[in-house]
Amino acid sequence: MRVTIGQIREMKEKGKIIPMLTAYDYATAKMIDEAGVPLILVGDSLGMVVLGYESTIPVTIEEMLHHTKAVVRGTRRALVVGDMPFMTYHTSIGEALRNAGRFIQEAGAQAVKLEGGEAMAEVVHRVVQCGIPVMGHIGLTPQSVHQLSGFRVQGKTPEAAVRLVNDARALADAGVFSIVLEAIPTELARLITRKVNVPTIGIGAGPYCDGQVQVISDILGLFTDFVPKHAKQYARLADLIRKAVAEYVGEVEGGSFPTEKQSHSIDEGILAGLEQE
Repeated sequence: MRVTIGQIREMKEKGKIIPMLTAYDYATAKMIDEAGVPLILVGDSLGMVVLGYESTIPVTIEEMLHHTKAVVRGTRRALVVGDMPFMTYHTSIGEALRNAGRFIQEAGAQAVKLEGGEAMAEVVHRVVQCGIPVMGHIGLTPQSVHQLSGFRVQGKTPEAAVRLVNDARALADAGVFSIVLEAIPTELARLITRKVNVPTIGIGAGPYCDGQVQVISDILGLFTDFVPKHAKQYARLADLIRKAVAEYVGEVEGGSFPTEKQSHSIDEGILAGLEQE
């Protein structure tokens, strides 16, 4: 039975920290789910770590739906959140509802995530009213990277800090079941976490949020273009993969792979008959 948004809310009330990870494919989602992670985000970060884009902005809704379907198929317990990509919820509430509905109806997600604070509160409210759980996202919002002048820590001035507190309150009032706080000072994240009644999920926001989220490719050492400051590499799978592939290439080129163990046999009588033809 899948984790529910009610259970996620209860985790905050009980002081139980919420672990969350991204996933983009069936096999990885299956392993994360089996490990007991209660929340899985199919993040538009797949644009960078899976599709090789320079940012999340080029990611389309069709790409997101494709990957969300795979993740849902790989999970049994985790609550799967589909990340709504750039310009799929900005132009009108009607479009936001249609696109959010596609994540639930077509892809099988149990919730959606969208970026933005007070400016997105009405959209969030209408989506929630239609029965679709929404996760908010404030601070460093990658879809607004050009307006933010790059991937920078947010909320460092008094004015910016006040805006983020107001953004969090507005999202909570609009009905989100949780809020991602990305790249904001630790103490500001702690303050926001105290001031809102929904769980906060930090990424680069310090240890005082109600939960933490990381990109799976970062913590496994699979994405090697750069390692974000907020990420900890629990494994270095890229090194292991390179080593394994190099070993495979060497064995193929040297003629030591495949062996009889990796080969199939046929009855010698059949071969003899074929050779006589």
